[in-house]
Amino acid sequence: MKIAIGNDHAGPDYKFKIIKYLESKNISVDNYGTNSGSSVDYPDFVHPVAQAVNDKKVDLGILLCGSGNGVCMTANKYKNVRAGIGWNNEIVELMKLHNNANILCIPARFVSLDEALNFVKIFLNTDFEGGRHKKRIDKIPISI
Repeated sequence: MKIAIGNDHAGPDYKFKIIKYLESKNISVDNYGTNSGSSVDYPDFVHPVAQAVNDKKVDLGILLCGSGNGVCMTANKYKNVRAGIGWNNEIVELMKLHNNANILCIPARFVSLDEALNFVKIFLNTDFEGGRHKKRIDKIPISI
């Protein structure tokens, strides 16, 4: 499995811990995020992750910013991306189970490191349920 990860200045500490966890599970990680707490523009770090997921160069993506909103909105501009904000265990499970999310967005300023790591575990270990949910997610992308 291969995962792309990106973050802005609100997420480097969490990112390094998440990467360490992923690598301990023999998961390959492409790091597109900033490595410092100096202010940056989150879209610069979201686009490479979302593009990699969109083009199926990686299996999944993880994005971190303060609220999770900015990275999620940016990632969801890509046709084949289904990004969701994980803020509790049930939401993370349902975003994968029912929505087949392929990018987990973590609000680093609103969840603990332990919660964030648990969200990653749930995201990786939950399979898409398919069935009635498949026809719904097939209706998400639009062409303008």
